[in-house]
Amino acid sequence: MYESYWKLEQKPFENRSDRQFYYPGESHQAALLKLRYAIENRRAGALLSGAAGSGKTMLVGMLRDVLGEQFSPLVHLVFPQMPTDQLLAYLANRLGGPTHESTGTSLHQTIERIESFLADNVARQLHAVVVFDEAHLLDDRHALETMRLLSNFESAGQPGLTLLLVGQPGVLPLLDRTPQLEERLDVKCLLRPFSQQETADYVKHRLKAAGCDRDIFPPDALRTLHELTHGVARRINRLADLALLIGYAEGQQEITAGHLESVCRELVSVTPE
Repeated sequence: MYESYWKLEQKPFENRSDRQFYYPGESHQAALLKLRYAIENRRAGALLSGAAGSGKTMLVGMLRDVLGEQFSPLVHLVFPQMPTDQLLAYLANRLGGPTHESTGTSLHQTIERIESFLADNVARQLHAVVVFDEAHLLDDRHALETMRLLSNFESAGQPGLTLLLVGQPGVLPLLDRTPQLEERLDVKCLLRPFSQQETADYVKHRLKAAGCDRDIFPPDALRTLHELTHGVARRINRLADLALLIGYAEGQQEITAGHLESVCRELVSVTPE
């Protein structure tokens, strides 16, 4: 809607995992390096934690892009609150293990399917990666035990897969209550919000990736944007996108600090009367 007005090729602040819009913030780059290390060295498990909107999904997408072909399949699961039998059956189907002809597949048969697939995968010199998103919702003891079970799968003396738990910081006390699983996570990463300078660089990076060749947000506006969003990527995207829309509607030439404050107050913040 506003792209042509601001001379953009596409919207710069969409919340999607598009590699061209990835900004290499300090904690994001450190997490990407650590997770690559865990997977490429075939560790049993790893943890990626961060506040809602901090860029965890984007980072998982980047991880998928940078891993070599031998790290396959990469299965991304986003339904962590399934009952254990359904969760494992869903994972077996996503991995592609051989199915049983019987109509009622038992939990034992499902586990056999996963073990059989992983053994064949390792024999082909491949290594599976299983990403469990929203891991902070795994508040059931049986679900956490299921995660531990998966991290124990081995073939030819090495883990058949790397289990990557992704969730908000609420996952940390859950792991404290499940030390057997926590000990299997060789790498733990925490995504921090962007600093003020990173927020400014993030906005400039995404505008450039969208085809912008000028500074739409002056320095004082970028400082205000950081203050209003606390450096959280999703909040930055939402406020900056709305500011561009309203700026277009009002015929503005740039996005000022006052404009951002007004948009945040009227369209983003919700204050009960």
